[in-house]
Amino acid sequence: MIKEYFKSQFNCEPTAIAKAPGRLEFIGNHVDYNQGIVMGVAIENHITVAVSMRDDDEIHMASEGLRCTGKVKLSEVVLQEKKQKFMNYPLGVFAMLREAGMKVEKGFNLADTSTVPTGAGVSSSAAIELATAYALCKLYNFPLSKIDTVRIGKAAENKFVGMPCGILDQGVSGFGEKDAIVRIDCKTEEFSTLPLPAGTYFWVFNSGVKHALVAGDYAKRHASCMEAKDVLGKYNPEITCLADATVSTVEANKSKLSAETFNRALHVVGENRRVVEMEHALAVGDLAAVGDLMKASHMSSRFLFENSCKEIDFLVTELSAQKNVYGARLSGGGFGGIAIALTNGDFSEAQAKEVAEKFHEKFGAYPKYFRTTTGAGAGVVE
Repeated sequence: MIKEYFKSQFNCEPTAIAKAPGRLEFIGNHVDYNQGIVMGVAIENHITVAVSMRDDDEIHMASEGLRCTGKVKLSEVVLQEKKQKFMNYPLGVFAMLREAGMKVEKGFNLADTSTVPTGAGVSSSAAIELATAYALCKLYNFPLSKIDTVRIGKAAENKFVGMPCGILDQGVSGFGEKDAIVRIDCKTEEFSTLPLPAGTYFWVFNSGVKHALVAGDYAKRHASCMEAKDVLGKYNPEITCLADATVSTVEANKSKLSAETFNRALHVVGENRRVVEMEHALAVGDLAAVGDLMKASHMSSRFLFENSCKEIDFLVTELSAQKNVYGARLSGGGFGGIAIALTNGDFSEAQAKEVAEKFHEKFGAYPKYFRTTTGAGAGVVE
């Protein structure tokens, strides 16, 4: 599919092809940039990127899913607007690779195809970043380790696009494995995997509320967390990041924080603790505890971090009430996007449809939904 699309756009064969999966945040909401511990899974839906070298100093791009094309000169790699806005993630990766030492004399063609829903909370941005990084590294003969490729993707998001995210999205897309949960210690950037409980599945429900995280809400939460870290660190020198704090420390310093900042900090610190508890629950196969932790995570996001919305809350409530569901929560940055449910194999299409029908009665629209399995991490295809 990618080869045919690439040739239709550029009238030549691609030189390198890479792909990267979307991801589901399993637990650890907004903990990554606070340098705590997070968990996520790579899903089978992925973005594929194909590239070839050009004979001039231009970059030409085409996206099948977005039905967009654009071009810039090598000397004009800056944030794009309007019709060329879709180019920003790949351009950011290219800019970070050059900054890291990749030698570039000529431009390139790039095309992508996708089975990852955009704007839905499964991190299509990280997928396009990782797939682009692997493809361009092969094209320009610039070898990078897996962790450095992940860091390039994160740097593109932070420094070029302007999104102050942590490493969860790129890390899970890069280090994902079939039938595995990726655990990331964001302070040390240590990656490990845990087996996904046998016989479990993820159902993803898209609320239809598009979350444009660069727009401001995410940045406000990030700023509140940094403020909490600074205040707590002033009185507790051992706290170098918000995830270093404990719930008791946050509560003991409540008078020094605004009500809003206190709530944001309480969420992050509590969520970091829940990730540790989740690791234990998974190790002993306690799926009831896994579900309870997912539910607690969502309630904290809803009432303390306030990054949920009425549509997501409705989906989580309805999914949690269904048989064969262990737990449900929002997944991703929030402010819209998706709710996920961890289920057993008996959760059926009929049950999913029932939830969708109730959503339609409440909000007048049908949420898109799908069951997904875990998939392999990013890498070169050919």
